[in-house]
Amino acid sequence: MKNTLIGLLLLAAAYAPGANAARDGEAVYKEQCAACHDGANQRAPRREAFKAFEPELVLKALIDGPMAAQGRALNDAEMHQVAIFLTGKQFTSGGMPSQAYCADRTVSLAKANEMPSWNGWGNSHEQTRFQPAEKAGLKAADVPKLKLKWAFAVPGVIRVYGQPTVVGGTAFFGTASDKVFAIDAKTGCLKWEFEADAGVRTAISVVQAGGKWMAFFGDLRGQVYGIDPTGGTLVWKQKVEDHPLAYITAAPTFFDGRLYVGVASREETATGPDYACCNFRGSVVALDAATGKRIWKTYTIPDEPKPTVDDGSGHKVLIGPAGGSVWGAPAVDPKARAVYVGTGNDYTGPEPKTTDAMMAFDMDDGHVRWVHQMDREDVGFMPCKTPNEPFKCPHGPDYDFGSSPILVEQADGKRILMAGQKSGVIHAVDPDHDGKTIWDTRIGTGGYEGGVEFGMATDGKLLYSPLSDFKFKVSMQGEAGRATIMGVPATLDPMSGGGMFALDLSTGKIVWHAPPADCHGDTSCSPAQTAAPSVIPGIVFSGSIDGHMRAYSTVDGKVVWDFDTKKPYQTVNGVPGQGGSIDGPGPVIVDGILYTNSGYGYVGEATGNVLLAFSVDGK
Repeated sequence: MKNTLIGLLLLAAAYAPGANAARDGEAVYKEQCAACHDGANQRAPRREAFKAFEPELVLKALIDGPMAAQGRALNDAEMHQVAIFLTGKQFTSGGMPSQAYCADRTVSLAKANEMPSWNGWGNSHEQTRFQPAEKAGLKAADVPKLKLKWAFAVPGVIRVYGQPTVVGGTAFFGTASDKVFAIDAKTGCLKWEFEADAGVRTAISVVQAGGKWMAFFGDLRGQVYGIDPTGGTLVWKQKVEDHPLAYITAAPTFFDGRLYVGVASREETATGPDYACCNFRGSVVALDAATGKRIWKTYTIPDEPKPTVDDGSGHKVLIGPAGGSVWGAPAVDPKARAVYVGTGNDYTGPEPKTTDAMMAFDMDDGHVRWVHQMDREDVGFMPCKTPNEPFKCPHGPDYDFGSSPILVEQADGKRILMAGQKSGVIHAVDPDHDGKTIWDTRIGTGGYEGGVEFGMATDGKLLYSPLSDFKFKVSMQGEAGRATIMGVPATLDPMSGGGMFALDLSTGKIVWHAPPADCHGDTSCSPAQTAAPSVIPGIVFSGSIDGHMRAYSTVDGKVVWDFDTKKPYQTVNGVPGQGGSIDGPGPVIVDGILYTNSGYGYVGEATGNVLLAFSVDGK
């Protein structure tokens, strides 16, 4: 296990005066970073958001994290200086306060199979995001009584994106700071921490494999880990994709001794002038859970990338086909011996028939069973959307499948596979007849950050889907949240997006629709609901960009509980806590406690760093 912090401190120590000629941090920022972080790139955190970071995290992002492509243009000293400039802080040793740790740091899983749990992304290999009553321990009638029980803050980050897994009375979750934490599910005290090589965005699966308990997750460097959940020690680590910009956002799905892993990348945002894009292809990989050994790997795009477009200078600058990332956890179908995923857009063209698609892979050898492509002409490479285009290239609406497919067997025995798309359309196909369309239902307009972003949920009766349709709008002088997007003053659009939809499983008909929250014209607020929902009998929970966690009645969509998480917190671990937007992972409900992340510093959203736990009357 790499000790990242020590490595960074050693690197910092090398910066004696004159040791490495470098521009000051402000100059580096203006030349290399400002074009995106001052507003040209909607996905880039705004400059002011970095004040909540530690400089170690910024430096790591430039070395081998999300900004590695941009970091290639800088020497070590320049990366160090820009990290200090952006955060306003010096490099320090950091660390968790002593009060964070449990008196008894033992993690026992001896009775885990007898205890309530939420395991992995969707709480089942079908990815339903449903928690039955006996495991939820929370009745619909008691939901209005929910109050904060405790808050746990992650040091030095501006967003929390690791959905917790709760097994055997312990909650396990990953962070943007490379740390995986194991905390007591009842009290929030820290039992152990594991340092990965990169940020851990995936949910964690804690299961028995090879005769022992193991915890599995992926990181933002394209690696999958198997660790001992009782002590947080590494058992094995497997790199499933060699591309330098590959990462894993999809939680590995465990079934029958194997892990099924979807692989994505950040290559389409690699806008450096010296980078010829793109040659990454998404894939699904099967690993032996006990050893990490690869069993099979299948690319979502079968053809290898080749040079395609000349910029007029006599050399090829675009390469393709590329893309087809797998962003969501695979759904596993034991009956059909199949693995299902949704894919992202193509980066540069020529466009294959497997992007923006639902795909089925054979569980045993990985061959593609069937493909159902939902959209064509969706080619998107980030330089096409920046003011100073190094070359021209086509770009589409970015209609990825960003979430997991959901597999359901209905009471009449008919099976249905459903997936939500950023186009604003929810699709249902027949998994037993090569993905033939059963129904398509539009719930929103869709777009760049639109439609269904991170997921849906079902209780086997209805399908529940929040709507994103997140947008910016041209701003007026004096409006809150004012920034510059593509050279135009802009704010969040408080009138766009949001709302919860309930659909009939058989027909796709909208049974009820709960309207979006009212931002009251506040341009620092968005009602968009991008985070995945979760459902218990009688209640579906959904978080929002406005920072609220809401509980809707599954009968008619009425909001029966609403908590604004966007506030400061006194935390159980002694780290300053701040809530913000809720995005990405959904809430988890186990043994009478609702867990939710709060804080998502991305695309103008409110920053934060907390995991919150709620129980009836806070007890």
